[in-house]
Amino acid sequence: MKKRLYGAGPALGALVMMGVLPAQATPAQASPAQATAAPVSPGPGPRPGQQVQALPLGPSDLTETRTTTTLQSGVTLTRIVRGATDSALRWTVEVSIPGGETSPDPDAPPTALKDRASADELAADLKRDGFQARVEQVTTPSTADYVGGTLGWRVRVGSFDAQSNAASEQARLRAAGYAGSAVFTGWDGDRTARGPWRVDVLTIDPRRFQGSLKASYGPDLENRETTSELSHAAGATAAVNAGFFVLDPRAGAPGDPAGVGVYDGRLLSEPVNGRPSLVTHANGRRTEVTRFTWQGRVTARGTSLSLNGINRVPGLIRNCGGDAHDIPTALPLHDVTCTNTDELVSFTPDFGQRTPQGEGLEAVLDARDRVVELRTPRGGPLPAGGSSVQATGRRVAELTALARVGDHLNIKATLLDGRGHPVTPSTRTDIVNGGPELVRDGRLHVTPAGDGMVHPGDPSFYYGWVHKRNPRTLAGVDAAGRTVLVTADGRSTSALGLSITESAEIAKALGLRDAINLDGGGSTTMVIDGKVLNQPSDAAGERPVGDALLILPPSS
Repeated sequence: MKKRLYGAGPALGALVMMGVLPAQATPAQASPAQATAAPVSPGPGPRPGQQVQALPLGPSDLTETRTTTTLQSGVTLTRIVRGATDSALRWTVEVSIPGGETSPDPDAPPTALKDRASADELAADLKRDGFQARVEQVTTPSTADYVGGTLGWRVRVGSFDAQSNAASEQARLRAAGYAGSAVFTGWDGDRTARGPWRVDVLTIDPRRFQGSLKASYGPDLENRETTSELSHAAGATAAVNAGFFVLDPRAGAPGDPAGVGVYDGRLLSEPVNGRPSLVTHANGRRTEVTRFTWQGRVTARGTSLSLNGINRVPGLIRNCGGDAHDIPTALPLHDVTCTNTDELVSFTPDFGQRTPQGEGLEAVLDARDRVVELRTPRGGPLPAGGSSVQATGRRVAELTALARVGDHLNIKATLLDGRGHPVTPSTRTDIVNGGPELVRDGRLHVTPAGDGMVHPGDPSFYYGWVHKRNPRTLAGVDAAGRTVLVTADGRSTSALGLSITESAEIAKALGLRDAINLDGGGSTTMVIDGKVLNQPSDAAGERPVGDALLILPPSS
């Protein structure tokens, strides 16, 4: 592989160990002055003679290093390391704040953030019990659709130079009847933090790209595989995790996309109403960030019924954004599972070996779309090449009246663009879900409110998911039409991670014209030549995911 080296840093050893760089590569370190004075570059990898724009993370005097490697024609990998270990960052214990006598809602469960009076009340209790407690106001920046400002107040105890000391204090608090967690202050999102940050960037230049860009969910939708397993199965040169998915069996079928999923041009999972998605094409061209809705119908003998979903457990709508009868909302609400007892959901063989079991009715179709069985309770295998429609609650009577054994059923699901016009993806088009939007037309355009990351009455969700730094996976397209896939490690002292606002700023600094946030946290993974390049944050290691974006080599 060809290498272009723009300074070196702590990440170089990881690249060597993973086989991305040879052990003898010893580039020189870039100076802080070079990083801060660099003009805007048109993308994550500079062209010959162009300087690199430093990432907008931490103070401007931080050292930033980049190492760029050519993986195959038209595909480069850039490892960016910014800053270094910051002795000012400490470990502390963040104590869960109950409602308290002064709270507007005394019965509310304990959370990380509360109103000032509740935080003061808890801090006073902690001090009486001999703990060094403090109350801190948390403010968050505004975005395109969220006003920002004060999120709430948190209560913290102690300041420690080691995680083990914070864990000991956490245990002492627990023994005294308090709940909390050990956290590193570098994850707070404070702009004065000096790092370190570790960001990996894959760039696909369609002018030279000879391989293919694909999304893969593995053998079926309902089970999870790691990004490295999906990469290995396809013989991919590189891969990153992709969309949000069901993780908890109580929220549906683990592995099922929690939003739109189009693979090889086939709509296999319906959109979360209006949330953004990443549209890719096999040739690496015309990548875009688009918001879709959908419409689905089942028709027989001139009668038509509306569908509620595709390839998901009836009654469970992960991330919400379904229809007006869903509880508690028809709007997107991230990491929440809305419910609906009355649903009509279609299934294809892509779902898994068996369709979901439960009360209701299922019309089973053969490969010619003829009803071969009406089974109740619902659930079971499908005929080869066949499909089915499951009904629950009041919709059982509708399906009973529509479907008879021997009848032909036409099941049609259609994507709709922002104007409500039908969209027909080609067989070389894939679409994965994400959110929020980060960059639009080259400008910061962060949309947590519209995409369901603002939970009414629960500022702690926004605090943990949007405001604080976490591992992130981003994707988008730059002004030159290059597809860019980004991972940023986090939840450690060696890589702080990114807030959502920082993610948008990074995408813009990398020259992206349009960008979207994909699934992050423990899901964030980048695989190069079959090996995990980054450091996934889950204690168990690489997390099995719902789907992944794969960069494949040219066909032999």
